[in-house]
Amino acid sequence: MPELDGKVAIVTGAGRLRGIGRAAAVAFARLGADMVVTGTGRDPSTFPDDEKAVNWRDIESTADECRELGVRALPLIADARNIEDAQNTVTKAVEEFGRVDILVNNAAAARGEDRVPLLDLDPEVFQRVLDIKVTGSYLMTKAFVEQVVAQGDGGKLVMISSSAGKRGSPNTLAYNAANFAVVGMTQGLSRELGPMGINVNCVCPGAVDTHRMDGLGRGEQWQQMAERTPVGRNGTDEEVGDFIAYLCTEAASWIHGQSININGGTVVEH
Repeated sequence: MPELDGKVAIVTGAGRLRGIGRAAAVAFARLGADMVVTGTGRDPSTFPDDEKAVNWRDIESTADECRELGVRALPLIADARNIEDAQNTVTKAVEEFGRVDILVNNAAAARGEDRVPLLDLDPEVFQRVLDIKVTGSYLMTKAFVEQVVAQGDGGKLVMISSSAGKRGSPNTLAYNAANFAVVGMTQGLSRELGPMGINVNCVCPGAVDTHRMDGLGRGEQWQQMAERTPVGRNGTDEEVGDFIAYLCTEAASWIHGQSININGGTVVEH
């Protein structure tokens, strides 16, 4: 039997064709977990060309990929910042599958308007970045933990931060603030939830070839980022997704409270 057979995993922000959320969902499905995948219900007219070319349907397509691996999948439109949506995600998961075991807090604001100097950073943009990443993780975690505690047999929580949660950079104030906060949340939650049987860790990716990075292009700047990486390349969404799924297996059960870099060696700070 696949290792996660009988488990139910929720992955937020899982609607992109090239994205960590989709890759993680597929990795969980490969291990046998039934999947709940959430997204914001993007307008198809805004999809990038590669998604349009394959008639991508956001979380519906991610769910289909999971089903093709022999598991059940439930796609849900949800806003990470909305307390009702967070609770509804867990409620619908339990109604559909009877339980929840794993939560991956992957939802994040798109890269763009926030990457400006402090004096140009709009307060609403700053708040939006924090609301999606920090408040969204809090709301989803609270709803998830309530259900897992009621079930009484433990669970797995994976937070998604970034290398920007370990090292500050200019013109990334909101992004740094949100991702440093997620690392701090991981530390606190690990001490609080560990005694309840809930394993808590955080993954901190570096430059990964996903839709989030498309604004940079794949030319000289992208290549320079790869060259600054000790291993000489940027990462893939599958590498990060597979690692997230690994953290939710029994083999990783003694890894707890850690915010783990997966970035080719560009950032080594703990």
